[in-house]
Amino acid sequence: MKLFRGKIPIIAAEITRMLVEEGDIECESNEEVELDVEAVLREYLRTEQDIVEKAKDMLEKRGLSYSSFGKTRKIIADQKGFGTGEEAYDYIMNQLILTFMNSPHVEEIYSEDHELKRKMRTVMRKHMEIDDELDEEARRKIKNLEEGTQQWEIEYKKVMEQVKRKRGLE
Repeated sequence: MKLFRGKIPIIAAEITRMLVEEGDIECESNEEVELDVEAVLREYLRTEQDIVEKAKDMLEKRGLSYSSFGKTRKIIADQKGFGTGEEAYDYIMNQLILTFMNSPHVEEIYSEDHELKRKMRTVMRKHMEIDDELDEEARRKIKNLEEGTQQWEIEYKKVMEQVKRKRGLE
């Protein structure tokens, strides 16, 4: 599961449109609510990047191999109360609901939190689970390199950027 910057406006528009059309929220301007949703999603990406950088720094300072990256990243995310992996959906949806409750652009919320989450999860899964396909494609292209090495990491990033660009996600 991965949130791509290029998908943020699409996800925001679809979530807003669905919640308004189905009577879950009421607002004067869908565009303003979309901007609120985009802000939450962009902040998620910013925080995620910050955690990644901190994990890399920690690995370097402690002289650990890259194979410890996932565990280190998870520890840092847990310390911040930040959801990663499958927990990211709930984390993001909780942030969105808080935003709806505090936004001057959302006039009324008519549905229960669990109902809002169910609907938003459907939209988010549709757009965010493309990550598995991208990962498989990138890994196929660099299968000759040993995973966990610095060379693999560098090449993986390059190939992943190419695959994303090809699919219009960056």
